[in-house]
Amino acid sequence: MALLEDDDVLRDRVLLPGLARHGFEVVPMRTAAQLQAALAQGSFDLIVLDIGLPDGDGFSLTRELQAGRPGMGIVILSGRDTSPDRVRGLSQGADAYLTKPVEIEMLAATLFSVARRLSRPAVTSDHGTPAWQLQDDGWCLFSPQGKAVALTQSERRVLLCLWRTRGKLVSRESLLATLGGELGLEIDPHRLDALLHRLRQKVQERAGLALPLTAVRGAGYLFNPQGP
Repeated sequence: MALLEDDDVLRDRVLLPGLARHGFEVVPMRTAAQLQAALAQGSFDLIVLDIGLPDGDGFSLTRELQAGRPGMGIVILSGRDTSPDRVRGLSQGADAYLTKPVEIEMLAATLFSVARRLSRPAVTSDHGTPAWQLQDDGWCLFSPQGKAVALTQSERRVLLCLWRTRGKLVSRESLLATLGGELGLEIDPHRLDALLHRLRQKVQERAGLALPLTAVRGAGYLFNPQGP
């Protein structure tokens, strides 16, 4: 993924490490010329770009990229928050238009959603209805309607564990061991409960649906991607 942002502090201290925490491999750039030089050597699946660039207009660049590389996802991240700017950015070919300051999770979820929309068909349940889907690397959960929920590292570990045995009960001990990671750290059980509580809230807020996770008292949890 390419990140075209001329604010060095925002790019290097906020966006780069934040996106890396969500599993993105990011190539940072400051100018449109750098991007064009990089594209001459290869391609990117996704690009995040600002409108006000030192050597060009982000709107025009978006139009050029969309025309020449229609398979690449484009997300505009700009300080301009007026409706005409949003409309212009989207009409030029951007897949999404976000304004600064932006929550890293919102940016990550948007990127995951754009990537999925461009490259993957919808997943359905055994009954032909849309189902929940976890990205292959576990960094993003998609609702049946395709809304993306970016996950933190701890949430990713737990949800991957639940996903691998979806439809079956996973013990609390297994989830606690997953949270402890390769170092085998001992995790306070209350931390697991708090994590799942926050995850349920986040999914409800971002996807507008309840997470299909059932708590079995005294035993563990069951995740059913096909819903209740």
